[in-house]
Amino acid sequence: MTERPRRPLNKDNDALRFPFAEAPAPGTVFDVAPGVKWLRMPLPFALNHINLWVLDDGDGWTLVDTGINSADTRELWTVLFAGPLKDKPVKRILCTHFHPDHLGLAGWLVGTHGVPLWITREEIEAARYNLALTSDIAVPLASRLYTQAGLESALPAMLAARGDGYKGRVSALPETYIALDPTRPVQAAGTTWSIVVGEGHSPQLAALYAPSRRVLISGDQVLPGISPNVSVRDSLPDSNPLKDFLESLMRFRALPNDTLVLPSHKMPFYGLHERVDQLIGHHHDRLGVARAACANGATARDVMQAMFNRDFDAQQLAFALGETLAHLNYLIVNGEILREETPAGVDRYRAISSAAAA
Repeated sequence: MTERPRRPLNKDNDALRFPFAEAPAPGTVFDVAPGVKWLRMPLPFALNHINLWVLDDGDGWTLVDTGINSADTRELWTVLFAGPLKDKPVKRILCTHFHPDHLGLAGWLVGTHGVPLWITREEIEAARYNLALTSDIAVPLASRLYTQAGLESALPAMLAARGDGYKGRVSALPETYIALDPTRPVQAAGTTWSIVVGEGHSPQLAALYAPSRRVLISGDQVLPGISPNVSVRDSLPDSNPLKDFLESLMRFRALPNDTLVLPSHKMPFYGLHERVDQLIGHHHDRLGVARAACANGATARDVMQAMFNRDFDAQQLAFALGETLAHLNYLIVNGEILREETPAGVDRYRAISSAAAA
């Protein structure tokens, strides 16, 4: 793809159309499409909210995503069940993917209402892996990743900031679940929803698309104004999640452009094709920056500074490093750069032409 300058993602919203002036207040819902209600839950992060969706199945509710496992979120769900959602029972919990803001309260809601959890197989396996992960496994994995990146000195702060990490933000999962099959549509809210699989941000994200209503519940795969984090995980250091992300975006690009997109963060919007093109362009721009940074050899820390050019707290540093490694692994697999280990155990990345000349 030819490189061309692009504006930052948050400046690209003028290519999209936003049909709602404001989001629902805490503890309230409002209708955004036939049979679809929108609500928001708070998050204790820089991105301070998540959008959740309630599908009206006539005789009950399907909840799409749950919010993080916190007292505030549980309290808001209790308010909703005593208020705008009180007239019907919950029938099922459907989670787009395993991240804590999406799956965090699934176990609590399943236990409270006695209903099944619906999720794809790869996502539930990722959740169970993270819940079972112990420090004697997690710390060496993280240490290796940070050392190879030239960020060993940042490791203690990252581990302290992570704390209980995933376990502290996800309630105990039910023993059984219903596996979402990407080849089998879901019946909900009086219509048929196809499952559109997103990859790269998570293993097998299940977005829901209703062809008859041109409505897409996109999870984190397609967001306005921001790009979902696409990271190499320390347990899979040689993976290529950016390739998976870019390729799976084309499944969303194939949907009609006048689809109403209901994202997990920010505001619902129209302009699906424009947004997918912006996301693809953004990552190719970042690949260009990473490629240039490796021209004379660079560590992952060097490339991260070139790609982001700002300081991070410990939590944001982990995201930035994972995203940097995703771009570097993409270039390695593409045959554009080499990774070389130094005697100090720090990896250096070098453009193939420079490496050959050296």
